[in-house]
Amino acid sequence: MKGVTVLIRDPEQQYEGLRTSLGLLLHATSVNMVLLDQEVAVMDEAYEENMGFLDEMEGERFSNNQVNVDKHGFKPITRDEIARLVMDSDTVIPF
Repeated sequence: MKGVTVLIRDPEQQYEGLRTSLGLLLHATSVNMVLLDQEVAVMDEAYEENMGFLDEMEGERFSNNQVNVDKHGFKPITRDEIARLVMDSDTVIPF
């Protein structure tokens, strides 16, 4: 199985996209969460804790926003790499 890519563009859906990514990992699915363009909207304790769970469960989290990479530990990704990731995924879930 190639896995699932969760694309999060809407700032108001960042938490739901993260929760969806975690839920998919519970089913032993390979999950790549990509936060597009904007910085993490709300970095509260719950969001930070859930990102830790995503990391522990071997999910991947990427962002093309350098602030997220520097400040929140996301892996950097370019638009071309996002396109390849999407093409290589079995399922893409947009938010």
